[in-house]
Amino acid sequence: MTEIAEKLGAVARNRLGAEGVADVARLSAGATQEIWRFDLIKDGAATPLILRRAPGGDRVSDTAVGLETEARLIEAAGAIGVPVPPVRWVLTPDDGLGHGFIMGFVEGETLGGRIARGEALAETRTFLARQCGEILARIHTLDPKAFPTLRRATTAELVDQYRQIYRASGWPRPVFELAFRWLDDHCPPPAPARLVHGDFRNGNLMIGPEGVRAVLDWEIAHVADPMEDLGWICTSSWRFGVVDKPVGGFGLREDLWAGYEAAGGAPVNREHALFWEVYGSLRWGVMCAGMATTFRTADPNVERAVIARRTSETEVDLLRLLAA
Repeated sequence: MTEIAEKLGAVARNRLGAEGVADVARLSAGATQEIWRFDLIKDGAATPLILRRAPGGDRVSDTAVGLETEARLIEAAGAIGVPVPPVRWVLTPDDGLGHGFIMGFVEGETLGGRIARGEALAETRTFLARQCGEILARIHTLDPKAFPTLRRATTAELVDQYRQIYRASGWPRPVFELAFRWLDDHCPPPAPARLVHGDFRNGNLMIGPEGVRAVLDWEIAHVADPMEDLGWICTSSWRFGVVDKPVGGFGLREDLWAGYEAAGGAPVNREHALFWEVYGSLRWGVMCAGMATTFRTADPNVERAVIARRTSETEVDLLRLLAA
């Protein structure tokens, strides 16, 4: 931590015109990237900031867009009115901290259970689903051509990606087999590809009483059918136990869709939306199942085992969706 603090201090002086930093601490949040909170000291005042950094500075994921691209995505989204943390500095090799960027600290709630059930946000939940639809409509206006390195994928390619991951596990799951067959049979016709967030859900949104304060975690953004985002936020695992509120445990699909359409998004086809909700549950199920292999081999962390146990939840979710 001392080394990180020293290098952050140098960035503060050389890049941000400040005197230094204070109270550098690594936060527990962040499943794939390091998250550090610190105070920037400038003109005698302390401003809280966040460093989002690759693990160890150099362990870059093969599936993520890269932290430099993520910072550019956040900046582009902010320029069109999407609530995001302001990016203050993108790290360079000379900074000695590896890959990452510094952004503003946004106060608020990110814990999904509190957002879905907490009394403090009871009024917020009455309009939050519609607001999420409006924000997604803005995100889907971002120009994919400005981000040529993002993955481009058809719907069939996305389904096949997770089919291959599932098959590679070598562990047969009849419910997953049924869900893959259903997706193959109900694949919607090609839609105009848009830049999608990829992980827009309860848990990746900073929430205050007035609603969404910041959209976080842009690391798996890609170019695909925009309905993918609308299905993912409705995936049952992101409802945090409030199963009668499909949108993140806080709202109704109809409100999400109405907000999306009112803000300029394409009209939502209900069958199309159901396809992406089934895909979302299957996608998360395959990801959970993969955690078991990771736990047994590369990373015997209890968090991996806990997530692996959630595979059975997604199987129940899939059976309910397919029977609807």
